[in-house]
Amino acid sequence: MYPGPFAACPPDKPALVMSRSREIITYRELDERSTRLARLLRDRGLRPGDVLALLAENHPGYLEVLWAAMRSGLYLTAINRYGTAEEVAYILRDAGAAALVTTPALAATAAAAAEAVPACATRLVLGAAEGSTSDAPAEGFESYADAVAGHPAEPLPRQPRGDIMLYSSGTTGRPKGIRRPLPAVEITEALTSLTATQYRDIGGLERDSVYLGPAPLYHSAPLRWARGAQELGATVVIMERFDAREMLAVIERERVTHLQAVPTMFVRLLRLPAAVRAGYDLSSLRHVLHAGAPCPVPVKQAMIDWLGPIVTEYYSCTEGVGMTVISAAEWLAHPGSVGRPYLGIPRICDPDGAELAVGETGAIYFEREDTVFEYHHDPAKTLAVRHPRHDTWLTLGDLGHLDADGYLYLTDRAAFTIISGGVNIYPAEIEACLAVHPDVADAAVFGLPDPEMGEYVHAVVQPVDGVAPTPELAAALRAHVRRHLAGPKVPRVIDFRSRLPRLPTGKLYKVPLRQEYLDLDQAASGGDR
Repeated sequence: MYPGPFAACPPDKPALVMSRSREIITYRELDERSTRLARLLRDRGLRPGDVLALLAENHPGYLEVLWAAMRSGLYLTAINRYGTAEEVAYILRDAGAAALVTTPALAATAAAAAEAVPACATRLVLGAAEGSTSDAPAEGFESYADAVAGHPAEPLPRQPRGDIMLYSSGTTGRPKGIRRPLPAVEITEALTSLTATQYRDIGGLERDSVYLGPAPLYHSAPLRWARGAQELGATVVIMERFDAREMLAVIERERVTHLQAVPTMFVRLLRLPAAVRAGYDLSSLRHVLHAGAPCPVPVKQAMIDWLGPIVTEYYSCTEGVGMTVISAAEWLAHPGSVGRPYLGIPRICDPDGAELAVGETGAIYFEREDTVFEYHHDPAKTLAVRHPRHDTWLTLGDLGHLDADGYLYLTDRAAFTIISGGVNIYPAEIEACLAVHPDVADAAVFGLPDPEMGEYVHAVVQPVDGVAPTPELAAALRAHVRRHLAGPKVPRVIDFRSRLPRLPTGKLYKVPLRQEYLDLDQAASGGDR
């Protein structure tokens, strides 16, 4: 479905609620506004297969821009709102964006980026969100409201279904666009990404649901699940910015039924005083979804103990090569697992591509006949994700194993594996151990060169507010890891930082952090290494 069928049943049902400003957009308004923008883009020369870029914070206009693309056969490329002008310009140029929509808050970045990409000719600025004091003009941009005002709210004669083309986070190089062939269907026909059945299966979403999105919409899961909720006629509540206590208040006030989060949000919720957590009525919650990063077992257990058996985890990726899902009841019987296959068949393989036995750790591939995507302008990277002997087996570099019941367990990214003395050490396990220590707000673990062992385990820790980063704390944390993990996994060195480079989506930006230490090591050795 799409907003049109819900625009009259009833027309004033909220399609979107902004959590702080309380601005509400009804399904009728969402349908009309997205139609006007679709018509403007058509009149400006955009045709099916062209790219509409969006650089915005969590703004009330975000989803109407999405639906304008979805109902006119365009690709929507949502850009990281924290990107620099250079990074934004790269994506505009690489995607071949013909139009860019931004907001007053990001107007300066958008203007600087667009100046370097003259082919991106249609440039619009949404109005300031309610309660915002930012209303700065953008050089070379038109007012979004003025531009769409002259276009009718009647749907285009043909409404080919568009798609989302997002860019990878670029943690190991320049980000790449993840592009799928456009479905040869009208927006009024059946869903082609996650079907309505799948949204219901995984998240339990229905028309009467109230879905809360606390994460930035430029990321894949928050954007796609917000779209999915509106495809089913549910109300979507968007947090302008995540705050643990505020999220509890929003759940209570809006009677939220469905919530999607990442494990770092769980950690921050659990760090709230017990009296604070108990002070909010969360009885409306029916499903709590999480994905995006490995969740430490104690954290997941604490969330189930608190909220009950309503916590569902899924493991997937922007590329859509496969998916596993696990309910709370299944997880309690298989703690640490990310579930059984929902889309595709997981295959665990060694570096040569040979399939491994149950319990053995290797590269995770998904066998799936209907997965079709490419990394935009990068055929070599597209080819590299395929199994050397099976074209329908695809991997994204994660490591893991299957148990005898077919449940998948994640180990880490292959790129982050530490090899010390010939032993494979997986940083995610150590990070999870550190994360549950009461003095730790965040942790990153990686390997650094060692002349004898090959690599040693190095940790960088962000202490909780009010805890001093002292040698005594480092010793206490090493002792904590030693009590829970084998000796080779204990960090040899623990450094402290006031904040780690974690993306708002929850992903740890670990590659450049490790590179800082490699550069220091190189400088200290006089460039001999």
